[in-house]
Amino acid sequence: MVLALIARPYDLEDTPMATIASPQAETAHDTFPINGTDYIEFWVANAKQSQLYYRHVMGFELLAYRGPETGVRDRASYLLQQDKLRFVLTTPMGPEGEIAAHIALHGDGVRDLAFWVDDCRDAYAKAIERGARSIHPPRVDSDEHGEVVIAAIATYGDTIHSIVERKNYTGTFLPGFVKSTPSFVAKPAGLKYVDHCVGNVELGKMNHWVEFYSRVLGFYNLLSFDDKQISTEYSALMSKVMSNGNGRIKFPINEPAAGKKKSQIEEYLDFYRGPGVQHIAIATDDIVKTVRTLKSRGMEFLSIPGTYYETVLARVGTIDEDLAPLAELGILIDSDDEGYLLQIFSKPAQDRPTLFYEVIQRKGAKSFGAGNFKALFESLEREQALRGNL
Repeated sequence: MVLALIARPYDLEDTPMATIASPQAETAHDTFPINGTDYIEFWVANAKQSQLYYRHVMGFELLAYRGPETGVRDRASYLLQQDKLRFVLTTPMGPEGEIAAHIALHGDGVRDLAFWVDDCRDAYAKAIERGARSIHPPRVDSDEHGEVVIAAIATYGDTIHSIVERKNYTGTFLPGFVKSTPSFVAKPAGLKYVDHCVGNVELGKMNHWVEFYSRVLGFYNLLSFDDKQISTEYSALMSKVMSNGNGRIKFPINEPAAGKKKSQIEEYLDFYRGPGVQHIAIATDDIVKTVRTLKSRGMEFLSIPGTYYETVLARVGTIDEDLAPLAELGILIDSDDEGYLLQIFSKPAQDRPTLFYEVIQRKGAKSFGAGNFKALFESLEREQALRGNL
C-alpha cells in the first residue's frame, strides 16, 4: 500500500479493503494487529530498467532512491508509488551476497510482503513465540526525519514478511532513501491498492502454510478450493485463502494436484526453483479504463475465448457495465451473494513464467472469481503449451 509523503503510509478509513462476511471472521484472533501492506519488495537483476517498466507501463511514480550515491554500497533500490500501492525494486551491485544468489536461483521475483504495524517489537516477539523463523530481530533505522523499527520473519520459500513500525517517522519512506525528482512523471493507470497476494507451494505443503498463518499470525481460512473446483481436462490445483481479522491482508496459497499434464503451479515451481509469490492482485475502480491504459502502454494479458461471453451473464446476472468492452478486453466476470467482480490476468511480468498480475474491480463481491477458474486455467494452459511446458 502507499502513503502520503509523510507520517502515515495511508489513511485506513479511506481504504476500501475487501472483507468477507463470514462467521469465521468473528472468531479470528490476530496475533498482533496489522494495519495493512506497508510495501512489496522485488529483488530484480536490473532495477534501473525495471522501474522504467513500472512507471511507463503501469503508471507508478518514482518517489525515492537508495544506493551507492546515498552511501549504500551493496544494492540500489527504487521506491515506486501509485495511490496506496508501494513497490520497492532492489538490485545487487555485484555477484556476491544474498540478493544476487536469490536472483540467480529465482529470477526476478517478490522477496518481501511487508506488514505495517503499530508496535514492531511486540509483533515480532509474539510471532517468534508462536514458532516463526526469524530473519532478523527488530532494528532501529533513523535519520533527521525520525526512526523506523523493522524486523522480519520467514514464510514459504525465500519469501519474507518484514514487520514495519513507522509511527515515529515523517520521511518519504525509510531512512537512507533520498527523495527523487524525475523529469518524467507517468500518468497513473488507476491502480489503487493490493487486493490479495497469491503464493505457490510444493505438493503437500499447502496445509503446512495454512497452519503457519493460523498459528503464527492468527489468520483464518477464508475460503477453500479443491481439485474438483479448480481443474481442466489436463491439470488441477488446490487452494486455501488465509486472511487476517480485518481483511486487509489476504493470502491465497496454492499447491498442485494430480492431472494428466503439468499444472500452472508445477510450471511456476519449476521455473522459480521453489515456492514463491505467483501473482499480485491490484484493485481498481474502473477496470475497463485501467486495462485500456495498461494495454495501450504495452502490458500483455491472457486471452479469453469469445464463447465465454455468450453465457456469462446467464451465470452472473445483471451487471452495470456493457458486455462489449469487457469481451473486447478479455475481462472476466463472476458473482457471489454480495455482488459481482471483474478481473483480468496479465502474462508473466518477466521471461520466466513466474510472477504475474491480476487487475480486479469489486462491485460488492467478496470472493475470488471461482466461476472463472476453468476459463482462466485453460487460457494459462494455452500459454504453457506455447512455451512447451504443458
